[in-house]
Amino acid sequence: MLGLASLGAPLLAWAQGRFGGPVSYEANVPYDGRYTYARIRYAPPEFGGFRGFRQDVKWDHDYPRSDRHFPKIIQEITSITTRTEASNIFTLDDPELMKFPVAYLCEAGYWRPSDAEVAGMRNYLLKGGFIIFDDFARSDWENFVQQMHRVLPDLHPMRLTPDDRVFDAFYHITSLEYTHPYYGLPSEFWGLYENNDRNGRLLAVINYNNDISEYWEFSDEGFYPIKETNEAYKLGVNYLVYALTR
Repeated sequence: MLGLASLGAPLLAWAQGRFGGPVSYEANVPYDGRYTYARIRYAPPEFGGFRGFRQDVKWDHDYPRSDRHFPKIIQEITSITTRTEASNIFTLDDPELMKFPVAYLCEAGYWRPSDAEVAGMRNYLLKGGFIIFDDFARSDWENFVQQMHRVLPDLHPMRLTPDDRVFDAFYHITSLEYTHPYYGLPSEFWGLYENNDRNGRLLAVINYNNDISEYWEFSDEGFYPIKETNEAYKLGVNYLVYALTR
């Protein structure tokens, strides 16, 4: 069974922030038994040998604000012992990731894992891990499916409905009528079930045409309507509670 946090080495890196300013990646915090937000990092995309085809494609979108805001919600409304002052960052082939039951990966449409990362994700999911894929839309789907086929070739994404148990893990979510915060596209929710069996364990949830961490990031700024932000938090809470109780 996977643990709830991880001992991590400092990640000494800088990235250009969403609004032009630098973003500093804080050092990973030691394991202490509390739920700690885990974010997946990966190399920038390459298109035809030109690195960085889209300069805004980053694994760190919404970091660190979403990574701090979401655990605060978990602490306030559940009995899960939660770390709110820090979060950790891992590559998929980092063995320390195994101490985390839930991980978050954004910009999944431009994600190109190495062979080692493919093997790392496969091991993580099959040993009890759960991944939230988020922040991708439109034509990004084809690449995502190709990469996941490398990870688990026998599984295929299944379109989720409110009847899937993940949507009744904490909140009783009866409608999946969401839209992307930027593009206004109707969201789709997909899942990867062990053995392609809806009665089995859900290994990953896929927020397509959506970006729930965008709502989390700006939930203290009033950029988005309160109702939409609350609904984004409800999804995240259900994902986490489901993953920790299955």
